[in-house]
Amino acid sequence: MPSAYISVRGLRKDYVMGTNVIHALDSIDLDIERNAFVAVIGPSGSGKSTLLHMLGGLDRPSAGSIAVDGASLEGMDEHALAEYRRRQVGFIFQSFHLLAGLTAEENVAFPLIFARAPRRQRQARARELLDRVGLASHAAHRPSELSGGQQQRVAVARALANEAELILADEPTGNLDTQSGAHIMRLLDDLHRQGRTVLVVSHDPRITRFATRSLLLLDGRVVSEAEYSAAMEVAEREAAV
Repeated sequence: MPSAYISVRGLRKDYVMGTNVIHALDSIDLDIERNAFVAVIGPSGSGKSTLLHMLGGLDRPSAGSIAVDGASLEGMDEHALAEYRRRQVGFIFQSFHLLAGLTAEENVAFPLIFARAPRRQRQARARELLDRVGLASHAAHRPSELSGGQQQRVAVARALANEAELILADEPTGNLDTQSGAHIMRLLDDLHRQGRTVLVVSHDPRITRFATRSLLLLDGRVVSEAEYSAAMEVAEREAAV
């Protein structure tokens, strides 16, 4: 059997809030195969975004291990983690995180500066990616001149600038209208079909139509569909009281 592309063992992330300790992730074991499209589903506070941050090397675990493509993240120093993020991971966030003073083309090309790519190469790559997401004609527009859906497409293009193998999207349709959200989902599906491994945190049930697998989180733990459904039914009854 081939080894998993992502392997997580005993992953825990604790936050101290005054005298309380919040277990954002509670001893998670998880294997994800290469070229999976995983929908990470769960209510607010279930640990979805924390898990993505751990896998992307944006935060360090309190305990446990994470291996991506055979490389152990917890053993990396800050420089090695930065290289891992630059070379292997593409991030897409709900709030876009575009630089307001830069054009769409400059935003997409920005990660290539850290890869020391020549200027002409950065420009050519950015134009290619903007064309891929249907925004070639908007290359000179700044974020304030773009709709929410267009800004998110720029963010998708930026996530691909360094040919990332792993795409981590945290509520990528959360700030978008229905049509724009559907466009972003199709883009993520295209990336999966092109051979990338995609993990998407979302409250949007439409994402499961594209996913090869759903990962259900409750209170920092991976749970079965039966456990998740039962917990949601209890929550709905309590909310109705």
